[in-house]
Amino acid sequence: MTPEHLDVLIVGAGLSGVGAAVHLKQLCPDRSFAVLEARDAIGGTWDLFRYPGIRSDSDMYTLGYRFKPWTNAKAIADGPSILSYIHETAREYDVDRHIRVSHRVVRASWSGSDARWTVEVERGAQQGVAGERTVLTCSFLFLCTGYYNYEHGYTPDFAGIERFQGRVVHPQKWTPDIDYSGQRVVVIGSGATAVTLVPSMTDRAQHVTMLQRSPTYILALPGQDKLANWMNRRLPLRLAYGITRWKNVLKSALFYRLSKRRPQLIRKLILKEAQRALGPSCDVSKHFSPSYNPWDQRVCLVPDADLFKVIRQGKASVVTDHIETFTERGIRLRSGQELPADLVVTATGLDLLAFGGMEIVVDGRRIEPHDTLSYKGMMLSDVPNLAYAFGYTNASWTLKADLTCEYVCRLLKHLRASGNQIAVARRDPAVQPEPLLDFTSGYVQRGIGRFPQQGDRAPWKLHQNYFRDIQVLRRGDIDDGTLVFGKAQPAAVAALDDRLARRAA
Repeated sequence: MTPEHLDVLIVGAGLSGVGAAVHLKQLCPDRSFAVLEARDAIGGTWDLFRYPGIRSDSDMYTLGYRFKPWTNAKAIADGPSILSYIHETAREYDVDRHIRVSHRVVRASWSGSDARWTVEVERGAQQGVAGERTVLTCSFLFLCTGYYNYEHGYTPDFAGIERFQGRVVHPQKWTPDIDYSGQRVVVIGSGATAVTLVPSMTDRAQHVTMLQRSPTYILALPGQDKLANWMNRRLPLRLAYGITRWKNVLKSALFYRLSKRRPQLIRKLILKEAQRALGPSCDVSKHFSPSYNPWDQRVCLVPDADLFKVIRQGKASVVTDHIETFTERGIRLRSGQELPADLVVTATGLDLLAFGGMEIVVDGRRIEPHDTLSYKGMMLSDVPNLAYAFGYTNASWTLKADLTCEYVCRLLKHLRASGNQIAVARRDPAVQPEPLLDFTSGYVQRGIGRFPQQGDRAPWKLHQNYFRDIQVLRRGDIDDGTLVFGKAQPAAVAALDDRLARRAA
């Protein structure tokens, strides 16, 4: 039986994947496509995470799609609202019928002689039970799989954890049966998940303690954008959204640039605001003053200073120390202090995973992502007809994902107009590899070796700059001298080319 063939196969139906489907439908309406989602529902991150208070860590006017205005009054939105926005987008733009859930891509194999990918899919797998295997083919593969493992998060090996008589849960595995009413809760961590959990749990818990090994920069922002809401009432919706989006892009870019150029100034301002919100009794220098500069790691946002408020009210507290061991009734710290706990939430980070863990093979050769270079932050060196969406670390993820989707559509149009079938970014041997991300965060350092590298010069350099990417991805030439175009080669011709290339090397 001949496998079903599609022009484009999108892998992942989260925020990026649904956006990719809309772009493709709008800009390349004559191309057949499908979206494969490994889980049993769309939404990605926003369907997976169910822990208390789950919300965005950037404003929705930039995390939302360029083509669909965010109309909710909340600028820093809760998870269910974001999930509803994704579902609404899929229905409104009629791409939901192209999404196939419970379809996990296991392996994708490229054949240069056919100019197509053969994609092996496991369909209907549940709780460790393998599903049936099926095969699809496509001319272009677009990976919108995110960057972390959906099966589990990262939890360090804590001494004595087996003795603890309470419950331990990672936020990624939160279930509705977890009742913390009247309980003493310890949240281990200081990142975006921890600062979200702590204020959200104080309404039912007896007390919540945020236990951190080292502090994080935490910046309070209004939960609602008053100017945006005012414009939404008085201006056409798309105009109001566009103005707010650019305002927030410019503000975040300016803040990032100042953080890099004047780190001590920004550090002083952040700590001053934290002290003002927390009051004089809190030791800000101990609990909220990191050893690194702003944006060496991601700055955490808290809407309406909710974390600071519950600490000041005594509903929550922060402890900066190292864990020596778990005990039967809590956690003993290196200082000798013991934190009593009924529930411990290990908000200790993500387990990074490249491209959903799928195997990529090109003409019989297995591709290790770390051995490749990232072309324009969206293609892999020497891997034909494949792109991936990878957002910004210093701004909203969707800003870069949207630009990548636009570029992929431009590339598909260029291939057809030029009479070609293949586009591949050929690696220049003179380009020196560098880590894809320069963040010092633990989760990045643990997993960056699973991802492609960037190069030391354009177009292999990852700039993390929205304005520059607009010029390169939205307006720059497709045929830039690095992308090589061609047509399908019969196997005998491809083998001869390979032999000649090896002889020349």
